[in-house]
Amino acid sequence: MARYSFRLPDIGEGIAEAEIVAWHVKVGERVEEDAQLADMMTDKATVEMESPVSGVVVELAGEVGDLIPIGSTLAVIETDDETLEAPAKEAAEDAIVAETPGAEQTPMAETVAPSQSVDPEPVKKPSLPSTAERETGLSTGSGQKGKEKPVLASPAVRARAKDLGIDLSQVQSDGDRIRHADLDAFLRYSAGQGYRAPGASRARADEPVKVIGMRRKIAENMAAAKRAIPHFTYVEEMDVTALEAMRADLNANRGDRPKLTMLPFLIVAICRTIPDFPMINARYDDEAGVVTRHGAVHLGMATQTDAGLMVPVIRDAQDKNVWQLASEIARLAEAARSGKAKVEELTGGTLTITSLGPLGGIATTPVINRPEVAIIGPNKIVERPVFDGDDIRRAKLMNLSISCDHRVVDGWDAASYVQALKKLIETPVLLFAD
Repeated sequence: MARYSFRLPDIGEGIAEAEIVAWHVKVGERVEEDAQLADMMTDKATVEMESPVSGVVVELAGEVGDLIPIGSTLAVIETDDETLEAPAKEAAEDAIVAETPGAEQTPMAETVAPSQSVDPEPVKKPSLPSTAERETGLSTGSGQKGKEKPVLASPAVRARAKDLGIDLSQVQSDGDRIRHADLDAFLRYSAGQGYRAPGASRARADEPVKVIGMRRKIAENMAAAKRAIPHFTYVEEMDVTALEAMRADLNANRGDRPKLTMLPFLIVAICRTIPDFPMINARYDDEAGVVTRHGAVHLGMATQTDAGLMVPVIRDAQDKNVWQLASEIARLAEAARSGKAKVEELTGGTLTITSLGPLGGIATTPVINRPEVAIIGPNKIVERPVFDGDDIRRAKLMNLSISCDHRVVDGWDAASYVQALKKLIETPVLLFAD
């Protein structure tokens, strides 16, 4: 029987290794030609690995989360057409376990049969004597009756006990009345007896979660960006009342065109102001010491997916109108969320915009998408009264944040750029003027 070693192919773009994010086969299983073996993730995208032959899997390179160098063996497949017999399959699995570092086998002598298990005796909760029992010496469960003395406590203590769901007659005190310290002692003692205040939530068991796949790439990229880039963030408030009115009018007459959000208008404003501030639309190669100021705006769009944050890129955003941008935003967001975004749609950005929509908050300090030098973050729109001369009117206001690489962009330049954006956003007719 021949064995075929399937080696991880060169995925391109100088990738040296890839991470296993999912196995679609197990040792001992039969796999058909062109069937999926595994999903491998690089710095750019997730790639599906398919089996070049039919046969039985006898070896797999590692576990989910392991990094595999390009050219190394990913899987070994028996190319015989017949599947392994059950004993042979078990032997193959045992061989893999034996070769796995850290794998241990449990001695049979230490195995406890289900019939040998012993149910522990139930633990009885100790009952706390009441104040009446302590002072009269009578037990309410003894069948005797005695005159119980009233429980003495201040209004504040009574209110706290009520909030905690504590029966004051169950609380012991060394003095003539129950104090806050007595409540604290009761809580400490009864915490181990199953007592739980009404409305309190229960603690959950700790859950270790392995950081793999997209989550690990995000962690690595964010850590590298914060280590290498001296960030600063500038925030400005903008009146978007007129822009929101224009957006509503365009949506009311859009026909079969996509519905417009705030984002396409912001992108148009960004692209119109970039020519006067080329240092914003740039990439910095800190190893070569070269800043490339790009003529075209390839705008990254931070998108939340089930796998984590992805940044698909709108190519040549400066050449698109608001309707074309709305269509491209929807297309790229869907491709990212469904995992169908291509490598070229996730690379090559020159500037990034990130928005949390209605969750935008008052202000954000977004992290730069390295090697870019700036990232723009619009925040949520709120309605507030504002002064308009001597009059007061209702206005829709939005804060806009920009984080910049201080090695390339000075604070004055960033502030000037945002002020240019503000002029267009607050006078939206200029967005459509030649």
